[in-house]
Amino acid sequence: MLSTLRTDFRIIFERDPAARNWLEVLFCYPGLQALLFHRLAHWLYAIGIPFIPRLISHIARFFTGIEIHPGAVIGRGVFIDHGMGVVIGETAIVGDYALIYQGVTLGGTGKESGKRHPTLGENVVVGAGAKVLGNLQIGNNVRIGAGSVVLRDVPSNCTVVGIPGRIIYRSGVRVAPLEHNNLPDSEAEVIRALVDRIEALEEQIQRLQPSPVPEKTPVLAGNITVNEEEPVKETAWCNLRDKAIQQFLDGAGI
Repeated sequence: MLSTLRTDFRIIFERDPAARNWLEVLFCYPGLQALLFHRLAHWLYAIGIPFIPRLISHIARFFTGIEIHPGAVIGRGVFIDHGMGVVIGETAIVGDYALIYQGVTLGGTGKESGKRHPTLGENVVVGAGAKVLGNLQIGNNVRIGAGSVVLRDVPSNCTVVGIPGRIIYRSGVRVAPLEHNNLPDSEAEVIRALVDRIEALEEQIQRLQPSPVPEKTPVLAGNITVNEEEPVKETAWCNLRDKAIQQFLDGAGI
């Protein structure tokens, strides 16, 4: 137990550049405080003591804003950064050295009994506001992007983004756990491909369409009628690469 608590304490200095001294970390980091409460509540829960473990977790939620059910199994070196709004369900399992940000939910999807919450492997990073729902298996070294909703199992060494979460394989690329700006944008890639395809089809239509014959309009010049050719009207094709779409493709979002 003491070894686990020391690991929980040291990992904060490794992963948070704002951590400056042990006194500040001990008294001002709700993630560490919630884990201290949970370690005690889980031990009491494991030996079968009723009510008291739930009361401890309720008190911890009041002071830290982090709700961890006493039945959840939390590995060593887990860092809950900021932590406000984090919910970890009764049968959830969090592997060693996981990094969890604020607003994360490791929850269930119904009233079924038994194992109904996710299992996270080692070195998993769960971004702010992400939801992992159901009895899922999340492999080692998985990164879940902020705001994602994961509803399926995720193999090791993968990145998950979007709603519902889509798996993006990044084999052979090692990424630091804090580099949340280095996540792939699958929606923007699909939209970019569609825009390119539409523009290619419009170019093909323009090449296949026959050139219109200019019409002659009679013009009176004195008593003589002169036929004047009208300018050819060009087809107004839609230019999809306007400013709004280009900003979206550059990362501005919808």
